[in-house]
Amino acid sequence: MSSLHETAYPRLKAVVSDQELAEIYTPSTQERSFARKHGRTPAARGALLILLKTVQRLGYFVHLKAVPQSITTHILACDDLSHLALSQLRVYDRNGGARQRMLETVRQQVGIKAFTVEGKAIVRELAREAATTKQDLADIINVVIEELVRQRFELPGFSTLQRTARQARSTVNTGYFRTLNVGLTAHQKNEFDQLLQVPDDSPHTSWHKLKQEPKKPTNTEVKKYLQHLEWLQGWCQQLPAVDHIPAAKYHHFILEARALGAANIKAMQSTKRYALMVLLVHAQLRRAMDDAVDIFVRKMRNIKTKAEANLNQYHLDHMKRMDRLVAQLRDVLTAVQEAPTDSERGARVAAAIQSDPDELLAECEEHMAYAGNNFIPFMLQPYRPLRPLLFNCLELLDLAATSHDQSLIEAIATLKKHRHSRKECLVLSSQPVDVSWLPERWRRLVLGTGPSQLPPGMVYRKYFELGVLTQVKRELISGDLAVANSDQYSDYRDQLVDWSVYDAQIADYSAMIDIESDPAAFVVQAHSRLSETADRIDRGFPENEYAVFHGEDLVIRKHRRRAPPDGLAEIDKQLSQNMPEKNILDILVEAEKWLGLHKRFGPLSGFEGKLDDPRTRFVSTLFCYGCNLGPTQTARSITTLNRRQVSWLNLRHVTEERLEQAIVQVINAYNRYRLPRHWGTGQRASADGTKWNLYEQNLLSEYHIRYGGYGGVGYYHVSDKYIALFSHFIPCGVYEAIYILDGLIKNDSDIQPDTLHGDTQAQSAPVFGLAYLLGINLMPRIRNLKQLVFYKSDKRQRYEHINALFSETINWKLIETHVPDMLRVALSIKAGKIAPSTVLRRLGTASLKNKLYFAFRELGRVVRTTFLLDYIGSVELRRTIHAETNKTEEFNQFVKWLFFGGEGVIAENIRHEQRKVIKYNHLVANLVILHNVESMTLTLKDLKERGHHIDHDILKGLAPYRTDHINRFGDYTLDFDRQVSPMSYNAKII
Repeated sequence: MSSLHETAYPRLKAVVSDQELAEIYTPSTQERSFARKHGRTPAARGALLILLKTVQRLGYFVHLKAVPQSITTHILACDDLSHLALSQLRVYDRNGGARQRMLETVRQQVGIKAFTVEGKAIVRELAREAATTKQDLADIINVVIEELVRQRFELPGFSTLQRTARQARSTVNTGYFRTLNVGLTAHQKNEFDQLLQVPDDSPHTSWHKLKQEPKKPTNTEVKKYLQHLEWLQGWCQQLPAVDHIPAAKYHHFILEARALGAANIKAMQSTKRYALMVLLVHAQLRRAMDDAVDIFVRKMRNIKTKAEANLNQYHLDHMKRMDRLVAQLRDVLTAVQEAPTDSERGARVAAAIQSDPDELLAECEEHMAYAGNNFIPFMLQPYRPLRPLLFNCLELLDLAATSHDQSLIEAIATLKKHRHSRKECLVLSSQPVDVSWLPERWRRLVLGTGPSQLPPGMVYRKYFELGVLTQVKRELISGDLAVANSDQYSDYRDQLVDWSVYDAQIADYSAMIDIESDPAAFVVQAHSRLSETADRIDRGFPENEYAVFHGEDLVIRKHRRRAPPDGLAEIDKQLSQNMPEKNILDILVEAEKWLGLHKRFGPLSGFEGKLDDPRTRFVSTLFCYGCNLGPTQTARSITTLNRRQVSWLNLRHVTEERLEQAIVQVINAYNRYRLPRHWGTGQRASADGTKWNLYEQNLLSEYHIRYGGYGGVGYYHVSDKYIALFSHFIPCGVYEAIYILDGLIKNDSDIQPDTLHGDTQAQSAPVFGLAYLLGINLMPRIRNLKQLVFYKSDKRQRYEHINALFSETINWKLIETHVPDMLRVALSIKAGKIAPSTVLRRLGTASLKNKLYFAFRELGRVVRTTFLLDYIGSVELRRTIHAETNKTEEFNQFVKWLFFGGEGVIAENIRHEQRKVIKYNHLVANLVILHNVESMTLTLKDLKERGHHIDHDILKGLAPYRTDHINRFGDYTLDFDRQVSPMSYNAKII
């Protein structure tokens, strides 16, 4: 059930600041005249003013006794009515006739309509319409409130809105369930019923099998999972489509179905049961399709990695032979040079050749085959055992080209046709085979060269297969191939806003982020920005003591570290000594009492929760998963709960979205404190990842080269105020910069940064380009500056001091051509139609077929060069970037410190549960940060009163990541009064 505080339903604050009283509740001269005109007595005048000012604030009338005394006193004082007693006013709460006359008078003054039968009909219609696309009652209620305010209706009581929203949601959901049931035959329903039965040969139902996740992608496990995918495809072909269900509804139904065990869903009303089962089958197919592509891509990547390693090993193993060949060449050249005549030259050359010429020639041919880092021949050996698996993946994927070029689709069809062939060469046609879509070095191996060149229409089978599979992998990543019934690998262009929406919204959007929408004007703006920045940095370069050229290489000298302010060490010491000691559970309990977070975690079904003590259950579950104790250990530590009670709440009440909403509530509460304002403005954030250990038996877990060991990456966006805004869990092998913009786009908190710092990996040109169009200033930390390319705005431009920096020129024509396409992508992201990571995943790989990639890359070059110039010219900017990225690294250490259970290994093997663990831990960290700021504020206030010097510089040097006062492991009691049994030396066992 939705709570009042979760909605936009206006309510009076219990504590009102002086500023709010002055700005909101002060009657104007006209309003006081209105009260004098219609109020015959001072009490009536005062009552009218109070009703007028509160209805202006709320949109509905409250009883005078419900108005906080501070508001009543302020309004009366503004009209010289302070002498009135509250009892004189509250008589109008009891006098029904007088109150109704007052309400009608105020309605006419304010211009609102009473909530009558007409209003009830409008509310029902609005709620039903909102419920077609929204699932949370709070969202439905907010839509109704917004429309009632627009139509100038007095708001009804909250219970009325709540009841109507619940009825509308139930009606709409039942309608969706019935449409799905209509498409099912009696036989299909019977098959669904069989899914819920435990077969004789298995301990689990097929419903459990349906929710199966891939394990570590060994050949055996992948084969099993592909069979599972084929089983899912067979199911989906018979089931009704689910495309008509809105995304929010679809997502909620899937979460509910996934959380239900066989016994739970069997107990449901049949209409809802079959509908949820249909939806889950479709959802699992889409997820399994993504998994199949991930498996295919990972296996092809492993083949290439092994081939490159084998090539390096080959070069090491044949170093002596290479030396011998070079020595042989030297002897031959020496013989040629020393021969006095042509007639003697042949004899001397022959004498210089120590080995059999045919053998030497063969060795030279073999060496040339692997020259130039040509690892392709070494792919054959690791490819051989994976061939059946890769072909199975290809058979299951319904691939389509996202461009007009169908050459790869035709090649895939050819590949499938000759799957069972074992011939060395394939005859594909009587005409020359078109393999222009393959890179040059692949074409040489597929068609052969020199003596090994094949006749027209023929190809070398193994190299043709490998070439096609490698190209499939590349185009799946770049988005040139799309997969039907997939989420991650579908055609992202289908998720973009259509051009009519673009035309209607682009003017407002471009004004909001201060960029031109006209392509020519856009280019002029970007050109001017780059040119002006380069001119400014060039003029100031002689005075830049931190940047110098060594030859043509620019060297950035380290800036001097500022000394900490006097008194900081003493205040920090005093904080450590005076902050009250707490254990983790105490902190979580106190924070829960402040914020009431448990109210956000009702049943996924949307019905009212029936837990006896929801607060205790929520805090216990948060402690269990946020600190990684696990349900069993948590039940041992908190003896009032058992293991099943802890895990049950996680499965049936908690989702990633609800955890994110709770995190936002914590951030908003934190932002109200004064202390964090000394640490930052909230306009900046930094992003960085840290590795989390995982067990190997899941698809997300990969070996991390930098950190070592198997795991995934927790990727965090941390405000300059030290609080973490967003968290994401990604595989180790994924380029982190893909996700750097997601955190700011998905951030719903009161802290809204527009400048984002990151580590060196955030330097990708397309990331810079997309960030610019989203109104985000991307400013990462830079390493290896001399390896980066600087771009001029005009090739004719020459600079006096920094000209050596620039090596290439921007292609402005390319940018101008694709400005509308790029802005359409940005507009779609802002509208929530698509995530930045989805776009960047497609734009992160160079693709000749995807012109938008090159446009984003070119725009990114403009933006990145502009930033790099500022980076060179401003030591303060470098200091700021360094300081902000350090905050993220400190946060990473802080969350790891709080994740002390289970030896720091995430024990979950299901991906959505792994992501929830990261969110749990993020929420715990933010709650501890919030609690620390509360304790620091009170302790610093006490220190100030005791005479300690505290100023802005000292406060700026502090941070909320304090752990000295926290007892992570709870309290243990020494009880020597407890009776102890004697030692059993002589007990017989056998």
